[in-house]
Amino acid sequence: MPFIIRQATPADEEVVVDFNCRLADESESTQLDRATVQLGVRTILGNSRHGRYFVATLDDRIVGQMMHTFEWSDWRNGEIWWLQSVYVHPDFRRRGVFRQLIQHLQAEANASPRVVGLRLYVEEHNTSAQKTYEQLGLLPAGYVVMESLKVTLPKTTISEDR
Repeated sequence: MPFIIRQATPADEEVVVDFNCRLADESESTQLDRATVQLGVRTILGNSRHGRYFVATLDDRIVGQMMHTFEWSDWRNGEIWWLQSVYVHPDFRRRGVFRQLIQHLQAEANASPRVVGLRLYVEEHNTSAQKTYEQLGLLPAGYVVMESLKVTLPKTTISEDR
């Protein structure tokens, strides 16, 4: 089934926020603070310097999404695009939505000389997602993601100053 893949716009904010909250609940049994998620989504939709969302649509209905952010690799002298917030509505799973989303992003990455690769992280117990990613050519990188997150998240959008 051919879905239309396009870059998300501010008009898509509510669906993207909803999909992100569903994703956290389904994949990690985590309830996100919707207001914080909304500010985060709004920041990206308003400034592609932070990342970009792509959505898959069918008859003007958003049925899937994927975000990517940017990492500079000094080892490779180029950008690595991190895939994040991958979500397909349950009614449209196993119908090629994610395949079309990632193929769209891969085509953009391949067309850009500054992009040296794609990466994503996946919850370690989400074997179904891991199998899907492997079938599409994404392989375990041999790294373990470690983090130190702030307990209190900012309630405002990120400043343009770093």
